[in-house]
Amino acid sequence: MTPVLAFDIETVPDVAGIRRIHDIGPAVDDAGVLAWFAQRRRMATGGDFMPHHLQQVVAIACVLRDAGGLRVWSIGETADAEPELVRRFFDGIERYTPQLVSWNGSGFDLPVLQHRALIHGVPAARYWDWGDENRDFKFNNYLSRYHTRHLDLMDVLAQYQPRANAGLDAMARLCGFPGKLGMDGSDVAGAIAAGRIADVRNYCECDVLNTYLVYQRFRLMRGEFDADHYAREIALVRERIAASGAPHWREFIERWDV
Repeated sequence: MTPVLAFDIETVPDVAGIRRIHDIGPAVDDAGVLAWFAQRRRMATGGDFMPHHLQQVVAIACVLRDAGGLRVWSIGETADAEPELVRRFFDGIERYTPQLVSWNGSGFDLPVLQHRALIHGVPAARYWDWGDENRDFKFNNYLSRYHTRHLDLMDVLAQYQPRANAGLDAMARLCGFPGKLGMDGSDVAGAIAAGRIADVRNYCECDVLNTYLVYQRFRLMRGEFDADHYAREIALVRERIAASGAPHWREFIERWDV
């Protein structure tokens, strides 16, 4: 059984990085730096979305399904700095060579992780293998958009057409799953500033579990398994999160049952 690793990240603006690039000293506080940079982005692009290389990773959540069962967790500890989170993510790929699954991972999560890994000098040989070390990777690797070793569900379902993209929350709810809980991406920076890293990690875990559940529906749709197998996989998810007793999983199940 090839391990499946669904993943999701949460980020905040890299204020220190903005300061370094633009030589902004301590006389300007962080709020001033962000306001200045947002205005600069709006003038240049019409929006203030932070570029990928200036997205600092604060949480990475995963669902791992392998022969040993199913696990949902946030990588690292709440006090871990970004380099440790990024290192552990790529170490997992090195260890398991999993099928990666994401929602908009090609458009956001992986480019962010790639840039941040480069910044911090994090090795990721298996992830970056185009077939130089493993012939199987020549025709199916993590980097090529149309290969399936990384499956970006949003991209695939939209037939690689951005105008057809759908949001995870909408698709999860339409499939009968709970969707987002607690906050959305726009709330993450404020939550981190308020010291609510645990809430952000819980939110990220809920997002990645929604991704994994939609992936199971996708596998049913494309005939990878039948309805009975699908029902067993969904039941396994409910069993695992119910057993944890964590408040965010209790809320997840309550929303699922509405």
